[in-house]
Amino acid sequence: MTRRLAQVAKKVGVSEATVSRVLNGKPGVSEATRQSVLTALDVLGYERPTQLRGERARLVGLVLPELQNPIFPAFAEVIGGALAQQGLTPVLCTQTTGGVSEADYVELLLQQQVSGVVFAGGLFAQADAAHGHYRLLSDRKVPVVLINASIEDLGFPCVACDDAVAVEQAWRHLASLGHERIGLVLGPPDHIPSLRKLTAAQAVAAAAGAELPPAHVERALFSLEGGHAAASRLLDRGVTGIICASDPLALGAVRAARRRGLGVPGNVSVVGYDDSAFMNCTEPPLTTVRQPIEAMGRAAVELLTAQIQGAAVQPGELLFEPELVVRGSTAQAPRA
Repeated sequence: MTRRLAQVAKKVGVSEATVSRVLNGKPGVSEATRQSVLTALDVLGYERPTQLRGERARLVGLVLPELQNPIFPAFAEVIGGALAQQGLTPVLCTQTTGGVSEADYVELLLQQQVSGVVFAGGLFAQADAAHGHYRLLSDRKVPVVLINASIEDLGFPCVACDDAVAVEQAWRHLASLGHERIGLVLGPPDHIPSLRKLTAAQAVAAAAGAELPPAHVERALFSLEGGHAAASRLLDRGVTGIICASDPLALGAVRAARRRGLGVPGNVSVVGYDDSAFMNCTEPPLTTVRQPIEAMGRAAVELLTAQIQGAAVQPGELLFEPELVVRGSTAQAPRA
């Protein structure tokens, strides 16, 4: 017990008597100091006294927008494993249509007095969405890390794959195969990663002396059905190469082509984004741009644990390089 008091006191920078008062529920200690002592107990791996276990700070919220897109379970697996190595337990919060909202989950997590929250995709990436719950976390000084590009001025550290590089890789791949009519299937107009992809596509097209007509850009919800509908409109306009903002969108594009009797990649080439599970097992195997999920997930946990331990972490974006994975859904452009 004496050794524990000494270690916690040293970690927090207070006296052993102050630590003892916190552990025994005695008055005379500020709330900030009390929380610092309890957090130090968690970080050092000590069990809290029984009367304090209801407010353990060993939990971390992991908020996902969905589980149907396999990229999010993949992130959850990496992040959950990295948190466990730090002695932290993830609380998985997944949104469903008509179910608990992201803001509601934040309220629940605050009630559980979690040590921090990781958002792997969410409303922070949509400029027109409500962001009050993020301000609440900031006001409460709860450590937060975002995965995916976010709107400006949230003030949280962010881990993201470089959307511009991803589109450049996909565009140049299709152009090298002779495709001149290239279309994009992106997320909603206010989706920040999609905006970055659009800007990059326009720039790479201009650098090649071409242009990206507005008619070659379609928006969709991130689903197979959304990809199908958007790709169908692009196919009506004679597009032969389609770059999609997610793998499910790309699979929808493949389905749209096939239902028109078009071959993939014989008549239409399709590129996805993420390289989520089983994309090498589809028919044809999907050419896609791979996000480095393992590295990004571990970086997010490192940023979070640094904040939990009281280290200063600068807000801003940590960008990771994507990798083009060429498989069977892309080929030479069909002859006119």
